[in-house]
Amino acid sequence: MRARNYRIIRGLLFIIIAFCMFLFGFFMRGQGSFLSSLGFPESITGVEPSTVADPNTTKKDVYNSVAMRVAEAEEILTTDSLDTYDIDEAGEMALNSFGQASNDPYLRYYSPERYQALLNNEGESYAGVGVLFAEYDGQAYAVDVFEGSQAQMEGVQEGDFIVSINGDSSQSWSRSEVAAVLSQSKGSDVVITWRRPESLESQGGEERTTTLTCSEYEEPNITTEYDERRRVGYIKLRQFTANTAALVQTALTELASQGAAVFVLDLRDNPGGFLSQAVELSSLFMSSGTVVEIQTVDGIAAKAASGRTATAAPLVVITNKNTAAAAEVVAAACKESQRATIVGTTTMGKGSVQVMHDLSFGGALRYTAAYYLTPEGHAIDKVGVTPTVSLEGSAEGDAQKDYAMEVAASMAPEPESGDNAGA
Repeated sequence: MRARNYRIIRGLLFIIIAFCMFLFGFFMRGQGSFLSSLGFPESITGVEPSTVADPNTTKKDVYNSVAMRVAEAEEILTTDSLDTYDIDEAGEMALNSFGQASNDPYLRYYSPERYQALLNNEGESYAGVGVLFAEYDGQAYAVDVFEGSQAQMEGVQEGDFIVSINGDSSQSWSRSEVAAVLSQSKGSDVVITWRRPESLESQGGEERTTTLTCSEYEEPNITTEYDERRRVGYIKLRQFTANTAALVQTALTELASQGAAVFVLDLRDNPGGFLSQAVELSSLFMSSGTVVEIQTVDGIAAKAASGRTATAAPLVVITNKNTAAAAEVVAAACKESQRATIVGTTTMGKGSVQVMHDLSFGGALRYTAAYYLTPEGHAIDKVGVTPTVSLEGSAEGDAQKDYAMEVAASMAPEPESGDNAGA
């Protein structure tokens, strides 16, 4: 009897345990991720590996990353394809395509060879073929052709873009690349193909090829004039090199000693250069205040005038469509601080800053890392600086310069007895 009761109790316990296990299994249906976390195999959880992980994470990595897409394709080719490819050539082509797809016109990959050529160039000289180059949307063009140079005799004109040098048209030639090649070719001939568009923004245009000998051109960065009748000192600045502010300060002192009471600063066809020099030059005229704001991924920072002014005399600045970058910074600072009257045409609108970043596998990447903003926070890039007085250039004579000299003369203070200095 006792044995029979024991068997009945054991059977009931077995049924209860089985029923509990059934309920547990029913409850855990669809809880594959939880079971996997406890170490159960996929055969029990019934969950495929792709669904154990968060599907949104996987999709995000693949669809929001160029690297993940290329890696997926490379993995397939490495695993299943019978073909082979050159990794350096494939990498260069992929990076060049990356640049073409970007909205940054200055984004460019430099192969180790091209990058080394840039590093070897000490640049910032006029040596070459008698042309001062600027850059528009990542392409170098002639912003000034020196008087009497071989380039001028061969018909090269302002606004001509470089298509190829020595037959190399594999990518757009930037200003720095052109400077590097010409610097290294002193004493030898270079074959340059030029494109002459209707305007800077135009595509296409007639192409012509020239063979020019690279040589030294001692073209001064600063030229000055003194108009004694008007008591106006005129300063023409070609570009912002490492000593520009010091040269302008010297010019101001010399012109003032001759009797200049007002000044004209000519920034036409100036492609820019060192931002630090633009800030220092602005400081020669501005006693205080912001010269430029710089926008980066970290926010906006301001560069202020140093407080070391060279003159308080009235100032007129001349600009045109080729006034770019650091030259635009000076024009905007002088205009918004009401330190100068701007005469001419709206500037180029090249208010971006490009940097070079070394790559671990060789070469470098050039890209836009910052934008210039005016002291009041207005964009310069793609907008430019609007003059106070709009005046187009003239094919005959120099109407902009003549007008600027007249405006400056009208602002000159009455001379004091025995006083010739204006700075």
